[in-house]
Amino acid sequence: MNRQRTGLMMILFVGALALAWLTHGTGVVRNDLSRNIYIPDELTMPLQVQVAYNENLIFFHFRWPARNAYVYHDMLRYEDGTWVRHGASRAGPDPDNTYEDRVTMLVDDGRVPDFGRFGGYITIGANARFFTNQADKAEVAGHPHLGGTLGVNEVQKHLPATRSDMADWRTVVSEETLQQQRDAGYFLDLWHWRAGRSNPVGMSDDQWIGEHRHGDSGKAPFSTNWDSKLKQPKYMFDPARTGQYALRWEDVESNRFDFEDIYYLSEDFAVPFDPSHSWVNGDVIPRRLLRIGDGSRGDIRVYGKGRWEQGYWNVTLVRALVTGNPDDKAFNEQGLYNLGFAVHRDATGSRWHYVSLPCTLGLGRDADITAEPFTGESPPWTDTWKEIKLFYPGQVNWPYLTSRAHAGSVNIAEGVPVHSRHTEVQLALYGVEREFNSEIIRQWIWTLVSGIVLMMALGIGLSLRLGRYNGGVR
Repeated sequence: MNRQRTGLMMILFVGALALAWLTHGTGVVRNDLSRNIYIPDELTMPLQVQVAYNENLIFFHFRWPARNAYVYHDMLRYEDGTWVRHGASRAGPDPDNTYEDRVTMLVDDGRVPDFGRFGGYITIGANARFFTNQADKAEVAGHPHLGGTLGVNEVQKHLPATRSDMADWRTVVSEETLQQQRDAGYFLDLWHWRAGRSNPVGMSDDQWIGEHRHGDSGKAPFSTNWDSKLKQPKYMFDPARTGQYALRWEDVESNRFDFEDIYYLSEDFAVPFDPSHSWVNGDVIPRRLLRIGDGSRGDIRVYGKGRWEQGYWNVTLVRALVTGNPDDKAFNEQGLYNLGFAVHRDATGSRWHYVSLPCTLGLGRDADITAEPFTGESPPWTDTWKEIKLFYPGQVNWPYLTSRAHAGSVNIAEGVPVHSRHTEVQLALYGVEREFNSEIIRQWIWTLVSGIVLMMALGIGLSLRLGRYNGGVR
């Protein structure tokens, strides 16, 4: 009988040991595109920034590493009589290299109180697009303001006070309140440089964030080259000016391009699409038609040329210090501003980017980044850069951070800046943990249970063994 018990305890011990081995330390971080989860190989990256200004203009010089440059964006490929789209937003890198690199900058002049302490986290509300629990598109499209007034079907970046309940994307405040917020300067200016949709024509997109991510008034540097009724492009390359009707898929798929050659479609060399042309499989026409933006949306230009060389992008953006437009933040001498940066690289879009903690910009005063005054037309750039560490933010939103479920919500309520409590590496790891929160909890429970069973088996085994000795059994 004792031998049977001992054997049973051994089986229990070995089983518990095996369970502990299988449930502890095996890892739960795995890409799962069906749940919009893709974790980049590198969780942080550097961004170098310089700022200079003269009497009328302000210049932002950006430099960041990228293994390759991705400039193709949103392409239409001809296959067996049908034009197939490539390059819509997806989880992780685009497999066909049809998603552009980007650098963005959020600007505030102090009228969005929490931005200077918590940065872009405040713009991520509940059920944001491309989160695992993203809002249903049909429901968003049916919302009276988001779908009805704005005509959108996704929950994008927005500011906390634009919702009566930040944990519920549906609770958009009244139109009157939204207008009052805008008049009071409660919005973030968004500078948005795009390698495919703006850089080739020397432009940067100009947008702003309030209850949604909006384009400034005026004309964007790109439009959509698609006839939804005829299921074909609206425009094609002008063969008289370019020597071609289309690009070739093999060039796009292999990311083969030349900055001095044609890899985009612009109004300067586009003509109406000719369906009677002898199109062949693999012909490609960009789904975006580039143009020179105007109005407030055309305020920001590329100074010089935005180029990728020897593993680095170098991009300089320029804008008037004061545009006079109500959807822009003005820069003034002795002004202090809060900035937040983000970079998309490796053919990734949407939320699969790297972001910064907020930092300050000073004109004629000390700050994290001090803008250098100069006279003349061209900034005298030096080798001195402000290097900012960007990090992958994962699926962390403002409703969670301010809830009781987050241990640091007390510090947020007290206005303690995020940089005083966390490093960028810590925030990146925390962002990944949030993406796998349920898996981590489940693994912890299994590990706890197996550990308890293991200790029980060991204790019972020792008791039986000691009992045999105490009973005189050898």
